[in-house]
Amino acid sequence: MADPTPALRLKNLTKTYRRHQAAQLPVLRGASLALAPGETVALLAPSGAGKSTLLHIAGLLDSADSGTILIAGRNVEHLSDAHRTVIRRRHIGFVYQYHHLLPEFDALENVMLPMRADGSSAGAAQAKAQNLLSAVGLGARIHHRPAALSGGEQQRVAFCRALVNGPKLLLADEPTGNLDPATADTVFATMIELVRNTGLSALVATHNADLAMRMDRAVRLHQGILQPA
Repeated sequence: MADPTPALRLKNLTKTYRRHQAAQLPVLRGASLALAPGETVALLAPSGAGKSTLLHIAGLLDSADSGTILIAGRNVEHLSDAHRTVIRRRHIGFVYQYHHLLPEFDALENVMLPMRADGSSAGAAQAKAQNLLSAVGLGARIHHRPAALSGGEQQRVAFCRALVNGPKLLLADEPTGNLDPATADTVFATMIELVRNTGLSALVATHNADLAMRMDRAVRLHQGILQPA
């Protein structure tokens, strides 16, 4: 029987940015969400609404003022920085609007890096990275550096890097926002297929309603609260 424990559960998250003593900017006002194992969820919000803040808190890159974060059923918001780093590295994959690939390494080496950082052997990391790159149609491009790859190819490499450690959760912040519509559609389809084939859960922030409709469901961040879209 499949484990019903949510891959991610956020409970009543609040976050306020304090610009200076007299000015406060509430961004999250009690945001709650649960992602079932294998579920893909689109996160819709206008610019400045706090979706990046929400993703950073969910991915343990930032801290909420209050609320609860559970990754695969484990309460994680009060862990030490060292333990949070281990959880990020092993259980969470990140993809951003810009690929953030290291320019001096080729595609294969960029994808291998997270496994090597987590102590895997070079052989194991190379085999896993090569399999992922082949799965997204880049088997013939593994030794190309980022500058020799198109924008869509670079973003597919970034997806592979996010998934190489076998995370339970993928967090993506406007992952096709830098691409033209046709390339965005292709890259998004590749991402969703890879996510579903690996069985992980994904929370994907996007402005594109058409892309959002291809996911299992969508939620909207409105005035600091998550609501069904």
